[in-house]
Amino acid sequence: MTTPNLFLIYVTDVERSTRFYSELFGMAPTMVTPRYIPYEVSPGVLFALWSGRADQITDAPRTSEVGLMLPGGGAKVDKLFADWSAKGATVYQEPYDDVFGRTFVVSDPDGNLIRVSPTD
Repeated sequence: MTTPNLFLIYVTDVERSTRFYSELFGMAPTMVTPRYIPYEVSPGVLFALWSGRADQITDAPRTSEVGLMLPGGGAKVDKLFADWSAKGATVYQEPYDDVFGRTFVVSDPDGNLIRVSPTD
């Protein structure tokens, strides 16, 4: 079976996004290049920032949603929301209860959405 192990977020300003995700997630990238910044989020699994090819000419809107599932239920989701709000994250949706549990959504500087929800 082939398992996905690289998850890319498209960004327009690599330095700004590197600062944002390093602070938000509390981790440092595994390496830094001018257009590609990977974070090892689990052994062998990378979450990476990507500005695109060097010869890319057009500015196509490229946004997506990343999910972060936390153990510990709704209380942990609410605590992380408070922590990220204190760090100045742009809130897209405040915490609410959905079919899969407590959730909230923030966005990064490029408008990519980051959804947090519980694993249980």
